[in-house]
Amino acid sequence: MTRHATPFALLFLLLVSFSTGITRAHAQPPGWSEPFPPHRIIGNLYYVGTKELASFLIVTPQGNILINSDLDSTVPMIRKNIEQLGFKYSDTKILLISHAHYDHAAGSATIIQQTGAKYLVMDDDVPVIEDGGRSDFYYGKDKSSWYKPAKVDRVLHDGDVIKLGEMTLVAHKTPGHTKGCTTWTMQVKLGNHAFDVVIVGSPYVNTGYKLVNNPKYPDIVHNFEYTFDVLKSLHCDIFLGAHGQYYNLEAKYARLKKGDLTAFVDPEGYRQFVIRSEAKFQEELARQTAAAAR
Repeated sequence: MTRHATPFALLFLLLVSFSTGITRAHAQPPGWSEPFPPHRIIGNLYYVGTKELASFLIVTPQGNILINSDLDSTVPMIRKNIEQLGFKYSDTKILLISHAHYDHAAGSATIIQQTGAKYLVMDDDVPVIEDGGRSDFYYGKDKSSWYKPAKVDRVLHDGDVIKLGEMTLVAHKTPGHTKGCTTWTMQVKLGNHAFDVVIVGSPYVNTGYKLVNNPKYPDIVHNFEYTFDVLKSLHCDIFLGAHGQYYNLEAKYARLKKGDLTAFVDPEGYRQFVIRSEAKFQEELARQTAAAAR
């Protein structure tokens, strides 16, 4: 190559860098790395994530549970949020995730190294976590979606219970979005009232997902259908999810700031979310089925 690259050569290099995933920054929504005020959702349940990537802290006298490690680059933000709320980052005893995509699990290895937390992951997401995203049925071919592998301490199965202090969480396998996607439920108290909390993993068919004749995930349609059956069966008072937009985080936080201590109580919002998500799935399945028939 000559000392001074031609405009064509520079353009070629730029295109190659994007197509090979040298950087994933161009593909990330800005909200993924944008700070958001940490806050108490209700009782001993707190929000410590970014504007768009949800991360939840459950505080107990025996240590804390963190759900979702988000991006590796946002781990310092999670730590800062935890400490801003008055808690110790080092008190993180258990780390959980909603599913094994890099926007919810890439920071896990760092958090484990820094806190010594035990990592608990749903069975069919374990291989993906332990190889850093390389065996993901869809994103495994994309190096920009890989992340630091992390060792799982306990393999979870559908319906498993996690206990720490007075808190009990149930892991509901809600597969499709990933093979081990997990929805978490628990009860949180405010005064003498107990609220049923549902933290949705994800019910979405991502762009590019193949629902029909998918050799890498032949059960994907059945898995999504199972997920919607599970989500419809859950009783929900407090509706939360892996992304803030699932449950209208910003609007509800604004209400909380104005003094509404039950701003996140939204059983109807949860019901409508499940209905809309299932309708989108059925629409995409019908589209792909018709295309395959042609």
